[in-house]
Amino acid sequence: QETFVLRGMGYKLGVTIGEGSYSKVKLASSQKHNAEVAIKIVDRKKAPNDFVHKFLPRELTLLRGVRHDNIVHVHEFIEISNGRLYIVMEAAATDLLLKIQEVNSIPVDQAKKMFSQIVNAVNYLHQNNIVHRDMKCENVLLTRDNQVKITDFGFGRFATGYPELCSTYCGSAAYAPPEVLLGIPYDPKKSDVWSLGVILYVMVTGCMPYDDSNVSKLPRTQRKALVYSDNVTVEEPCRQFIAYLLQFSPSTRPTIQDVAEQTWLQ
Repeated sequence: QETFVLRGMGYKLGVTIGEGSYSKVKLASSQKHNAEVAIKIVDRKKAPNDFVHKFLPRELTLLRGVRHDNIVHVHEFIEISNGRLYIVMEAAATDLLLKIQEVNSIPVDQAKKMFSQIVNAVNYLHQNNIVHRDMKCENVLLTRDNQVKITDFGFGRFATGYPELCSTYCGSAAYAPPEVLLGIPYDPKKSDVWSLGVILYVMVTGCMPYDDSNVSKLPRTQRKALVYSDNVTVEEPCRQFIAYLLQFSPSTRPTIQDVAEQTWLQ
């Protein structure tokens, strides 16, 4: 039934490129957009209640309002009576994690270029009072010419007021700041900034900064100075910039606006 409906709308489904417990992402070709697209198929029948009634509507509202060169653009939403929802988005060539695995680590000049695009996108979101809350390498997509496209607003939400505190544990532990892991109500904008610090560390070293195999021990490690292995050279200005992002205390950690103005990025 679904391929029939989609075909009628000019979409031809291809391979599955991602799969979750109640959603999957397929590549498709589109006559209307004259391009390859990615279609996220969400099965509401399989999904838990709070996802269907809380997270999903929130994600859709966010996606409808967001327009930025470095954020995945959503072409359209298609609702089908069998409880399935199709989100048609622009397709990317790869994601940052796959890229890093392929090249081991990203040379600092290229890392700077990519990272400043990530910062631009998050800055745009924060200015519109949207927080991502699940920034990680897999959610940074890349086009064929390495343009950044941020994706996956599954945990995104509007955060107004100052500071707007969240208590929902979101995202993956490896990218989560100490205050989130410790269960302290947190400013989600500062949490996004921490996650960006982790992303940049992974970009330039090819390794995770903190071992997340034991989550309860993680905040203790995060308090210590960052360790760099001997087999990668990361020069001092870059290390200082990463340390600036990964400040243990959210009150001294910079805002995304502060980050965008740093000379290291220029």
